[in-house]
Amino acid sequence: MRILTMLLMLLLAAPALAQPQPTLTVIAHDSFNYTQSVLDAFTEETGIAVEVLRLGDAGLLVNQSILNRENPLGDVIFGVDNTFLGRALNADLFVPYESPLLEHVDERFVVDPEHRVTPIDYGDVCLNYDVAYFDEHDVPLPESLADLADPTYDSLLTVENPATSSPGLAFLLTTVAVFGEDGDYTYLDYWRDLVANDVYVSDDWTDAYYNQFSGSQGSLGIRPLVVSYASSPPAEV
Repeated sequence: MRILTMLLMLLLAAPALAQPQPTLTVIAHDSFNYTQSVLDAFTEETGIAVEVLRLGDAGLLVNQSILNRENPLGDVIFGVDNTFLGRALNADLFVPYESPLLEHVDERFVVDPEHRVTPIDYGDVCLNYDVAYFDEHDVPLPESLADLADPTYDSLLTVENPATSSPGLAFLLTTVAVFGEDGDYTYLDYWRDLVANDVYVSDDWTDAYYNQFSGSQGSLGIRPLVVSYASSPPAEV
């Protein structure tokens, strides 16, 4: 009887000893920032640890997730915007989840009626410029996309690779919308002119904004124009 009792106690205790803390893996883009105390509070409330896995810019993040969809790299993806969303939805990456907090979100940001994605933010893609450079060199600010191909702005512009970067793809799509795909002067002609004007195409947003752009804090970049977000300059204050 004593032996049977000991075995029963060991069997009952084993599951408790063998269960590790569950972990939620969040796949995110390289520039994803978070406050550790927020994750700690989540862990304290749920008992679930949070691990953040950065996979590059949004395009690379989506591509890697699609390639590994049979063996997902994580549980949640953070940072897919409407430029790359179609690719993710076509690959059936997500399961539906309708947050009870959606009632507080403007309907124009609810882009998927099946609620496979939850809107958490929005950003206006635009040109950021280095105020000091344009003041010191007495160069007028560009007023249109066409201006960027003018010799006045030779070697001044940095854009992101549209294959991997959300703002890069947004900029490309804007040039398609403005110059079109047919006619005497198309978006392809425009890009040829940008290349002739020595546009710099960066691999990702982080490199474009913090390494190539001369107007970001602490940057050693030499180019005073960059495709980024309207929120980028105030985010540094």
